[in-house]
Amino acid sequence: MTTPPIPVRSPEAIELDLFLEALHRRYHFDFRAYSRSSLARRADLARERLGCATLSEVQGRLLHEPKVLADVIDAMTVQVSELFRDPAYYLALRQEVLPHLQTFPSLKVWVAGCADGEELYSLAILFHEEGLLERTLFYATEINARALRRAEAGVYDIERLPQFSQNYQQAGGRGSLSDYYTAAYGRAAFDRSLRARTVFSEHNLATDQVFSEVHLITCRNVLIYFDTPLQDRTLGLFAEALTRGGFLGLGSHETLRFSSHAPAFAAFDESHRIWRRTSQELTHAR
Repeated sequence: MTTPPIPVRSPEAIELDLFLEALHRRYHFDFRAYSRSSLARRADLARERLGCATLSEVQGRLLHEPKVLADVIDAMTVQVSELFRDPAYYLALRQEVLPHLQTFPSLKVWVAGCADGEELYSLAILFHEEGLLERTLFYATEINARALRRAEAGVYDIERLPQFSQNYQQAGGRGSLSDYYTAAYGRAAFDRSLRARTVFSEHNLATDQVFSEVHLITCRNVLIYFDTPLQDRTLGLFAEALTRGGFLGLGSHETLRFSSHAPAFAAFDESHRIWRRTSQELTHAR
């Protein structure tokens, strides 16, 4: 019997494997189940930012210079968002989901992968305008510690405000977005009251567990960077965290239709990527 040849992998692919393994073993950041093409681009960005010729050089610096970790994580995570991104999603939350949440005496909301905080402040403004902010506790989680600090600060370049304001109006805003921030020196700082009931916490969807029972989870444009097993693990976490009848909102190009955890959810407004937790018990081990 002829032994099949062992597939030959490129040096770049091997370097990426070793880099990800070093990041996991040394610092417990696990990106190994993220989309491969996305990882390659981000790892190359980390290499450029550190001024290294190869990814192997980045790996060596990671192992021996812990101070470069923050730069690497910043490069390895996507921080692209805006206030009320995809306004129709927030309009659907306002008109269809929040009337259900109004029936609870207190609420918990998990913003998973909060990036620089744009989604958190969008929800806080929405909940304020619908009279729910004072009885809601928000959990804003992110793997990137620098991004989490930026989210907690709530300060954005003023050049972004016209787009933010347009999105806000299209999302059914009841006033002016300028009611919620103070502008000075080219920056806009959002009102502290919007984050007064927010717990900011580092959390890794690839390795960490559920930490609270919540009524709404919004995790938008995060799953698209995961491979299928990690997507499934994450949806299992969400199913476990949600109360029965709780809501899950995903990004415009994301779905749970093919997940093993799909039976734990019912489509609520699938056109806007909103599902509702059913009474189905979880049977798949994570």
